Amino acid sequence: MTTIGVLRLHRGDFMSPETRSRVMARIKGKDTAPELAVAELLRAAGLRFESQARDLPGRPDFVLRDLRVAVFCDGDFWHGWRFPTWRLKLSEKWEAKIAATRRRDARNHRALRSKGWTVLRLWEHQIVGDIDACAARIRSVVAIGEPRARPGIEAGVAPDLSFTGRPGNLAT
Repeated sequence: MTTIGVLRLHRGDFMSPETRSRVMARIKGKDTAPELAVAELLRAAGLRFESQARDLPGRPDFVLRDLRVAVFCDGDFWHGWRFPTWRLKLSEKWEAKIAATRRRDARNHRALRSKGWTVLRLWEHQIVGDIDACAARIRSVVAIGEPRARPGIEAGVAPDLSFTGRPGNLAT
């Protein structure tokens, strides 16, 4: 992953290995604040969804099976939002780890698309910064992907994904 002649900006870890291990062990992999916000949004719209579907590539955070829509809520750091601009600030180990995550994400995205799924990827900063824009993206995908009327939702009419207020504590 490293390039010969490239100046790495990483200055080393300021925590002991034990402290770093404790900090990393506390990071949640599911039910994060952005995920809870999207779940609340989907529930408010009356959409049926599953969380963490193990039977699909990449284990999407939310699956709307009726519509064949998979929604991922990706953390900016862990999934490498604008990774090329800050990758050299990481140690080689972390750079390789995030690069591998990005490759895996792309592979899972292709696998889902090849199976006929619509894949929607929402980034952490998008969810925290503008939940209404995320709702609009979901609304557009649901309206396009709706194959038939379902109980409580008219055919051809997107569910109401307007959102007032801020769910939970998104600042964390």
